[in-house]
Amino acid sequence: MSNSTPLDPITPLTHLDSQGQAQMVDVSTKDETVRQATATGAVYMQLSTLAAIAAGNAPKGDVIGTARLAGIMAAKQTSQLIPLCHPLPLKKIEVTIEPDRDLPGYRIQATVKTKSETGVEMEALTAVSVAALTLYDMAKALEKSMRISDIQLLEKIGGKSGHWQTPNP
Repeated sequence: MSNSTPLDPITPLTHLDSQGQAQMVDVSTKDETVRQATATGAVYMQLSTLAAIAAGNAPKGDVIGTARLAGIMAAKQTSQLIPLCHPLPLKKIEVTIEPDRDLPGYRIQATVKTKSETGVEMEALTAVSVAALTLYDMAKALEKSMRISDIQLLEKIGGKSGHWQTPNP
């Protein structure tokens, strides 16, 4: 049995017009408020790869620094990557990448903040995704079997729906 809840057939989907075509949602009548979102993800790898990255022994150089900057840059480009996302004036982008021997691998977290009419969930998710892809690219000479996983929204603050947190972080 599915855990999903069926959509109410009376509630229109905001990204579809009356003919069912994709459209960008009109947010011009919404209030500009402070909004923030945090997303997370992981890159799983062998302990030897984790140790080499931590020691700075990757062939391409600074794996973590490059991945962190790629995540920041990606958040700023989200509306160019995801067709119906609004371009937003981002006020804060923080990307952290921490080693976790229990995975083994790295945990990535991104927090994005704006003052706008719409939220920054997609920007936080994009930052994590591209940081993970960049980490993979920078370290693939060490290990091609690394696995990117567990990308999810942890929390969003602001907007009409208020504060939301994932029930199982």
